[in-house]
Amino acid sequence: MTTLKQITAALAFASLSSLALAANPLSVHILDLQSGQPTAGVTVTLEQKQGKGHDNDWKQLASGVTNAQGRITEMYPANTPMQAGDYRIVFKTGEHYARLKQETFFPEIPVQFHVEKTDQHYHIPLLLSPFGFSTYRGN
Repeated sequence: MTTLKQITAALAFASLSSLALAANPLSVHILDLQSGQPTAGVTVTLEQKQGKGHDNDWKQLASGVTNAQGRITEMYPANTPMQAGDYRIVFKTGEHYARLKQETFFPEIPVQFHVEKTDQHYHIPLLLSPFGFSTYRGN
């Protein structure tokens, strides 16, 4: 019976290890500064800079919509290792405020960031109001 328990424990540990390896390297979260509530239903895109130079050298890698908690937990393309380089998250906030029939100054909020350490998790929260925003690297 001890051998069976050891095998079961080893299989459980192996499956947990594979889940950890499969964790997505990038997530986002939007909180409404006015209400203190998560902001659901916002389209967010992920782009990667291609080559050197101009702003139009961005390639879209992924797109998603924030859930009821204001999150997209898997923003990077699934089963793809993150590469070092320059990225941009674009929060499509104008669509959100149009649904609310509320004026906003920022129809889109691009957040550009640089990845050096590809083995780390990157989390980009956006604190949002109709006429201002703040962001930072979370974890």
